[in-house]
Amino acid sequence: MIDRKEKVANLVDKFYSLVTDLYEWGWGTSFHFSPLLPGKDWPACESAHEGRIAALIGLGPGKQALDVGCGVGGPMRTIASTSQGKVTGITINQYQVDRASYHNSRLGLSHLCTPVRGNFLEMPFKNETFDGAYAIEATCHAPTLEQVYSEVYRCLKPGSVFVAYEWVTTPNYDDKNEAHVAIGDEIIIGNGLPNLRSWKVAEEAGKNVGFTLLESRDLAVQADGSLTPWWFRLSTSLQVFKLKAKFNHTLVTIAEYLRIAPKGMIAVHQMLVDTGIALIEGGEQGLFTPMHMLVFKKETTD
Repeated sequence: MIDRKEKVANLVDKFYSLVTDLYEWGWGTSFHFSPLLPGKDWPACESAHEGRIAALIGLGPGKQALDVGCGVGGPMRTIASTSQGKVTGITINQYQVDRASYHNSRLGLSHLCTPVRGNFLEMPFKNETFDGAYAIEATCHAPTLEQVYSEVYRCLKPGSVFVAYEWVTTPNYDDKNEAHVAIGDEIIIGNGLPNLRSWKVAEEAGKNVGFTLLESRDLAVQADGSLTPWWFRLSTSLQVFKLKAKFNHTLVTIAEYLRIAPKGMIAVHQMLVDTGIALIEGGEQGLFTPMHMLVFKKETTD
């Protein structure tokens, strides 16, 4: 088990060393999808998606939250600045720690936001340190959710809430359907995941480590049962996405040729393009969601 933990950690570290610059270039500093809100642009949708977490975990002045898989800290800064609570983020990748520190300082939020390099399967925090915790599309990299959820549970104070936005398959996904499996496999490969889990597996993982499940809901499903087109963050259609990908591929090729971008960036970009196609297909068909919200509570002990 220790060997597998180390292998997965090394894979994720290398993956983010390669893709972080491309993510920032294409997405800004919040590496996640969001529900599309009527009349709102994507930055506003991202902020609302992140701000919901601050409310759910009850973060405020004098309290401290844990960001599990913080990336370069976009959500951390939104949640800390809106709540005025402190947020400590953990990421396996030192380059992301450096980028998060840079952005925190640039925006005057270093007093509220602290990125730390570490493995979220073995976090360097004492028991019962945090008043709340959250993970936004990050724990999908864990070999099993129990491994990371148990660490979150350990680090939380009794009575605290943990919110996770999980990458999972939906009830529409059929693991005996070859087309479904092909889409899932492309998502796994292109995002450096150990596997692709169902929403039910995620629910059970939290309960297995001791959490009480307060809410489980796919935020991609609207009140009328229709899907919010979260994949529009990539493109409004596969055809448009492929056209954009060709243009960006040219830019990346030139950048690598001129040594502005590191060697291997062309291959990484192509991998992300293939993944984008799978995400759009999975989203349009309702097979996959990157935003199944799980709200867990660590109960107090009498």
